[in-house]
Amino acid sequence: MLAAAQRLRRSSEFAAAVRGGRRAGRGAVVVHLTLPISPEAATSTSPEPAREAGAEHPSVPTRAGFVVSKAVGPAVVRNRVRRRLRHLVRERLAELPAGSTLVVRALPEAADASYPRLGADLDDAIAAAQKPRRRHR
Repeated sequence: MLAAAQRLRRSSEFAAAVRGGRRAGRGAVVVHLTLPISPEAATSTSPEPAREAGAEHPSVPTRAGFVVSKAVGPAVVRNRVRRRLRHLVRERLAELPAGSTLVVRALPEAADASYPRLGADLDDAIAAAQKPRRRHR
């Protein structure tokens, strides 16, 4: 289970992550990932000294939330999918930068997906969300 500090709870937290994050869908999951502003970028544009800018945000934990709608199935199936995703994400939170926010949305295919397939889809989606966006000309 995720620690309380690592969980998203309020709808406003979910909405901020979904609106402001990068989205990537792979297989049975869609991931919304909000990465923190890098310290180098923050200090280069900030007029404040680096020691003061870093003091404002002491180690912010990486947080995760899950959206499993009724389209996935009845309550028993939704809870099973949520438990599987929570366990998979717990193993991967340490790999994300501190201060990241991750929302994992299960698609209806997640109800029938095996545990290894959910893990592979989650890994692919997180990797795709972490890649920098390409600019279209």
